[in-house]
This record gives sequence, C-alpha cells and structure tokens, in this order.
Amino acid sequence: MTSTIGGGASGVPERKIRVLVAKPGLDGHDRGAKVIASAFRDAGFEVIYTGLHQTPEMIVAAAVQEDVDVVAMSVLSGAHMTLFPRVQELLAQAGADHVLLTGGGIIPEEDVRALEARGVGKLFGPGTPTTTAIAYIRDWFAASQKAS
Repeated sequence: MTSTIGGGASGVPERKIRVLVAKPGLDGHDRGAKVIASAFRDAGFEVIYTGLHQTPEMIVAAAVQEDVDVVAMSVLSGAHMTLFPRVQELLAQAGADHVLLTGGGIIPEEDVRALEARGVGKLFGPGTPTTTAIAYIRDWFAASQKAS
C-alpha cells in the first residue's frame, strides 16, 4: 500500500504523506526517533527529521514551513505533559490545527489518556511495532482527506 493521495485515472499527481519527526527538549536519546523516521520513509512517507533538542516553537515553525500532515514527537524525558500541549497550542496559533500531533515515548497510561482527551493523537509506547504507527497515520490521513 502506498502512502499517497491522488494519482491514478484522475490525472492528479500523487502526494506523499508528510511527517515531521521531532525530538523536543533536552533528552539526547534519539534512537527510537531515528528508527520510526526510517520506518516511515520505508512505508512511503516523506519524512523530515528535526534532530535533537528542539523547542516547541522550533518544531511548529518547521511543521508550518514544511507543510506537513503529521508531527510525530519522541519524548523520553518525562516532559510529555508540557511538550505535547505546548506544540498543540502553537500549531493552533499558527493555523495548523489540522496537523495530526502524535508520538511516543515513556508515557504513563494515565497521561496518555489525558493527552488524547485534549486532542493529541494516539501515543505509542516502547516496543510498539512500527507498523502500528504507520497504519494509524495512514488511517488518520485517509479519514482526514474524506472529511475535507
């Protein structure tokens, strides 16, 4: 399955799903972010990786500049209850609240529920198969295209 829209008999050029993989805060452990970025690329997504130590402002600026569909953050520092809401708020302020904010890391289940209740997308913990995140983004993207 490709990760594009358009194309085919309609003559509309295909567009890949654009995902910004971000590593916010002071956490220097980026192996997981690199693994998921590579898996997303292998699945046909267009991936922009921000690198380490990004502020929420830097993440949103990159998301807007790159016109992404998805921001996927990797948070292992314990600051998820600050970082996800801040990025969500900044996306809304930038007129990019249509962008899916998702991610993963070491996030307690009660915090996952609280973040998802405030509109953050599905959050994935350690050991989640990359195919699960890929399928989630594909399904979200297909639904968002039908709604628009």
